[in-house]
Amino acid sequence: MDKERCGYYNIVFEFHLSRRIALNTQENSRLGYRWARSGDINAFFGLMLDNIAGLILMVALLSGFGFPVEFVVSAMIPGTALGVLIGDLAFFALAFWLAKRTGRDDVTAMPLGLDTPSTFGIILFILGPSYLQGIGMQLSEQEAAYRTWHIGIWCIVLSGILKFALAPFTEIVRRAIPRAGLLGSLAAIALVLISFIPLMEIFRHPLPGMLALVIVLSTLVGRIPLPGRTPGTLGALLVASIVFYVMCLIPGTHYEFPQAPAGIQWFPTQWLEAWQFNWLANFDDALPYLPIALPFAIGTVVGGIDCTESAAAAGDKYDTRTVIGVEAFATLLAGFSGGVIQTTPYIGHPAYKAMGGRAAYTLGTALLIGSAGLVGYFGWINAYIPAATVYPILVFVGLEITAQSFLATPRRHYAAVALACLPALAFLALSFPNQMLGDAALRDAGIEIASLQNGLLKANLKTVGMLSSGFIITSLLWAWALAKIVDREVKQAGIVMTLAGVLTAFGIIHSPLPGNQLFVLYGPESWGNIVLDATNRAPVLEYVAGYFACAILLAVWSLRSDISSHVPDEHDPETASHS
Repeated sequence: MDKERCGYYNIVFEFHLSRRIALNTQENSRLGYRWARSGDINAFFGLMLDNIAGLILMVALLSGFGFPVEFVVSAMIPGTALGVLIGDLAFFALAFWLAKRTGRDDVTAMPLGLDTPSTFGIILFILGPSYLQGIGMQLSEQEAAYRTWHIGIWCIVLSGILKFALAPFTEIVRRAIPRAGLLGSLAAIALVLISFIPLMEIFRHPLPGMLALVIVLSTLVGRIPLPGRTPGTLGALLVASIVFYVMCLIPGTHYEFPQAPAGIQWFPTQWLEAWQFNWLANFDDALPYLPIALPFAIGTVVGGIDCTESAAAAGDKYDTRTVIGVEAFATLLAGFSGGVIQTTPYIGHPAYKAMGGRAAYTLGTALLIGSAGLVGYFGWINAYIPAATVYPILVFVGLEITAQSFLATPRRHYAAVALACLPALAFLALSFPNQMLGDAALRDAGIEIASLQNGLLKANLKTVGMLSSGFIITSLLWAWALAKIVDREVKQAGIVMTLAGVLTAFGIIHSPLPGNQLFVLYGPESWGNIVLDATNRAPVLEYVAGYFACAILLAVWSLRSDISSHVPDEHDPETASHS
């Protein structure tokens, strides 16, 4: 009788609770979506300045190969910026759709921008080398630039097509992979690319940089308000910029006043030539570079799945297929418009939500980045806003994502999230040796890894290089497997190991070739460089064998009678999508 009475009371309680939720939802719908809040100012500066830095980085890297800056600004930048404009506008509209569907007024739009790994990878391994190759073919600078531009367009267009092909399957992937895998690889990117690398610029100008960092962390993490409730990012920008320019006035410091950027062309029109489709004739030139470009596209798809999972953990449940579809459309449109860097959802959604951002920050970013590229004034913004004053925003974004990755993951999977960070550390460990070996002085002297005398050093650099290749996907697989082992789903962990071995066999992860280039292990000589050479084939085969051996071990282990399925604790912060 007592049980029946308790059951009756539970039913009544659940009925009133659901009714209260429905009434609150209706009330929020009646009030409307509050898409612009004061927190959007902080979020806008974070997302906008990140994209501005990406555009300037693109110009700087290409100019390092001798590429004409004027060509980059008038032909490549506008289409690249247009992709950001369209993508962020689409995510702005998608936030309204989610708010209407859920009746919530605190929905935060997904952020979108230029993919940082692609910015480095496409330029350093495709655009730069193809330009030098054109010069070596006795082409003029202009002819070599056009050839390189057309190769870049092909790479981005095919990347967009590949994303469209993968989009329908992404929701299945998101539901199949535990949060430790999705958010673990996210935390790895946040720590390495978003938090640590900006510290180099912050501490290159430590006085304004540290002031800006403390203001950002105090206001956004410590929740200590500035006078007049000034947004933390804006306050950090103002205070640190004043200090930076005061330091420029003091003799004997290494601070210098920024110089007006050269090569700016207002309202460039050269990018419109991409719509004449002259680049179609350069497919044969682009073909050898596609195995380098397409893994970056796959990486952004995985990153997009991560971002959607991260947003869901923060309370905004977007459809993964729609998010990847928007990303694919923005990338494709950028390519057709002459862009050479792909767009991707940014992994900062939890941070922007913590800032109080809603949807206005993506609208502002879309309009500013789009107009900066299409009008041509982005160089002035970057020149006169010191990087050390804005990079602390990126440090906060990285820290917020990392913290949220652990908080939204079941406690028993914490080790899997930590494991996911190791391949990213390999990427970081190799970045500075790669910069040194790529320096003109060492390159002209013929110094490369193969010419080093220390055999152990060469072996370590080779190992770190293979660990870092495709590290986003590697991080996901490792964390996925460990999470399944913790849950006593050992057979599924073995399947993940098998998948890792297959991906290794084609260079999607652990590629020993420059630029994470894809390959096949065996094939006729007529296939050319797509067939892996004998020297690099041996370590790849051992990696593949290692993964397959682990898969067999786990399969045999799963047959033991004392291994039982782990039943997740109902209080674990596991999402409904994984329960």
